Amino acid sequence: MAEVPVDAFYLPDPSDSSRFTSTELTRGPWSPDAQHAGPPSALLGYAIERCEPRPRFQVGRVAVEILGPVPLAPLTVDAKVTRSGKSVELIEAVLSSDRGPVLKANAWRFRLAEPPLDIPPPAMPTGTRPGPDTAMGRNSFPSAHAVGFHTGVEYRFVTGGFDEPGPAVCWIRLRYPIVAGQTPSPLQRALAAADSGNGVSAVLDWSRYLFINTDLTVTLYRQPVGEWVCLDAVTYPQPHGIGMAESVLFDEQGPIGRSTQTLFMGPR
Repeated sequence: MAEVPVDAFYLPDPSDSSRFTSTELTRGPWSPDAQHAGPPSALLGYAIERCEPRPRFQVGRVAVEILGPVPLAPLTVDAKVTRSGKSVELIEAVLSSDRGPVLKANAWRFRLAEPPLDIPPPAMPTGTRPGPDTAMGRNSFPSAHAVGFHTGVEYRFVTGGFDEPGPAVCWIRLRYPIVAGQTPSPLQRALAAADSGNGVSAVLDWSRYLFINTDLTVTLYRQPVGEWVCLDAVTYPQPHGIGMAESVLFDEQGPIGRSTQTLFMGPR
């Protein structure tokens, strides 16, 4: 990987709008040469939002399939509308390295109701979580590398921690833009944070086990407001090695959606 300024997760190629240089901020905990899935998922969100944008349409769900390790290398992203409609449409996006596709995503984009619907109080989760100003900032992310995703974001735990196995409530904020020169959108912030659900709520010893997600599905019934996204996360491990991490997502105003990750679990 070429030496590049570490002021964003990705640097756009000035000669090709679909190509991006990955910086060290994308590095994950499992390998020095592989990215955390949060930044490339957010990069897919970046491309999805720019794909044939329509007034008063909003992304409500993104399902990311992780096809293999994402190298710290130049990446190309392509997005297209594969099912158009008056009320909903489906967008497909593919993130590729020089070796081929590494992530794929399907996103549903919805037309917003105008005027707003007259509906009863929602049956979705209500309430808020203690805000990031009251939570503890911790730097115990299990990584041997000086620079990586753990330095590109700020974690503040209300409950739990990387060194405390089990469910956790954790606020996450991007310290840098996903794409240099671009303010991260609410969707990008949500995707980047949601992929940490299995990490903040890990139940297995990081030094003995792998628990790698093969996918990330984020459903947002409201776009997050502000820089912080909160994960109320829990991991469900099974002896046969298939697990799931589930997070209820919040901003400082209340719930915004949910995310799930299917996990491969095994000894290191």
